[in-house]
Amino acid sequence: MPDQSLIMGYELGVGGTAVGIRSVSGVVIAADKRLAYGYTILSKAAKKVYVITPTVGIGFAGVIGDMQALVRRLDSAVRLREIESGSRLTVRAIAKLTSVMLYEARMTPYITQSIVGGCDQTGCHLFSMDALGSLLEEDFVSVGSGAAVSIGLLEENYRKDLSLEQMAELSKKSLGAAASRDAVSGDGLDMLRIDSTGVKEETVVFRSV
Repeated sequence: MPDQSLIMGYELGVGGTAVGIRSVSGVVIAADKRLAYGYTILSKAAKKVYVITPTVGIGFAGVIGDMQALVRRLDSAVRLREIESGSRLTVRAIAKLTSVMLYEARMTPYITQSIVGGCDQTGCHLFSMDALGSLLEEDFVSVGSGAAVSIGLLEENYRKDLSLEQMAELSKKSLGAAASRDAVSGDGLDMLRIDSTGVKEETVVFRSV
């Protein structure tokens, strides 16, 4: 089991907020841009969402160095497996691969909470993971220090027939609410809008307190 200092570090490090929403139209993943350790703001321009394949993305809350290390490792593994198989990996396969990497590092865990989403031949899918790789498929999810605020708005407004634009607006609304109530979330958001045709990236700046 991880020692107490690692557990305390995990609780301190999972700052910021990320959300994911899935509907019949596609998937939206968004995360705030504030980088903090505890209650110290280190940057207002952090990137916490990444494109993994042309129709799959990942978003995080947590320690930025662990996010970047995990994304580099995941990107290399996905590329290798796609070259070996000659085909695109499914969203579930990429999520499972991320889960295995997190579990393999459980003794010195990546201090992150992760959201993987995208579309493939089986439809659109959204998965969430904690630092030890527990894997859950979701219709909507919020992770990080502002999750308790943002999840309420997602629960109230979610429908399975939301359009990509409606999901994008709901993501902005939920992250804006989290930023207004959570000291380590804010300074705007980065967003991935994903459907069967590809990924569109967007950055939004908003004022938070």
